[in-house]
Amino acid sequence: MLKLRVIPCLLLKHWGIEKTIRFDESVYVGSPINAARMFNAYMSDELILLDIVARTEGRTMRPELLAQIADEVTMPLAVGGGINSVDDIPPLMEAGADRVVVNTASLERPELITDIADRYGSQCVLVSIDARKEADGHYVVYGNRAGQRTKWSPVEWTRVAREAGAGEILINSVDRDGTLEGYDRELLGSIAEAVDIPVIGMGGASSLRDMAETVRETGISAVAAGALFLFFGRRRTVLINYPTHEELLEAFGPDIVRAREHLLPWVNPIR
Repeated sequence: MLKLRVIPCLLLKHWGIEKTIRFDESVYVGSPINAARMFNAYMSDELILLDIVARTEGRTMRPELLAQIADEVTMPLAVGGGINSVDDIPPLMEAGADRVVVNTASLERPELITDIADRYGSQCVLVSIDARKEADGHYVVYGNRAGQRTKWSPVEWTRVAREAGAGEILINSVDRDGTLEGYDRELLGSIAEAVDIPVIGMGGASSLRDMAETVRETGISAVAAGALFLFFGRRRTVLINYPTHEELLEAFGPDIVRAREHLLPWVNPIR
């Protein structure tokens, strides 16, 4: 299993970066090309790119934008948004994606996960799960940018995704999204315990210390964040940032690994 990774996640809307709070209100942050260039300079372990309007517009992430981003980086790229078929993937791979992220379409048709895994390998399939805590204390999976309640609990759907061929799970707390209030460790721990594949936790990261403590408490394999790496201070001034290698070592210890020092198994050979 891969050692711990610390991953920025960028939400794309048309040609820019948007940051949401609880999947609702959003603010424009800037150019994804410039942000990717900076994260690459900071030696980020990986970059997750999610186009949050691709599905409603009936497309995937724009390959031309992805190609411009890929030209600026050497780190692995995980790309999602609007992927409905295995046939949607070749243009993304040719543009520079190293693996793909599926969410709503896989909830509607779990065999999509299998189709991608059969053609490209499980390591290419990152299944993203958006979960919300209901009034009765139970967690429920939501699709379509948290606008569609499903029948699944996160643990149940994670197991289904694993059986279908998912190579990794990205579990995101809708309630914590963009709040900087700390990860939902109860949610993340339940997912890490449910399956034997790597789990990335996302939603609410408040600090590097929060990340490290969450990893130790839950057993997840990686942490992702948006707002923490995009804003600074109480006024949320836009400032692209990422911890130094020394800061990562101090927070996480020797389990931290830099992706470009240890070639990840899904790195796209086209790049």
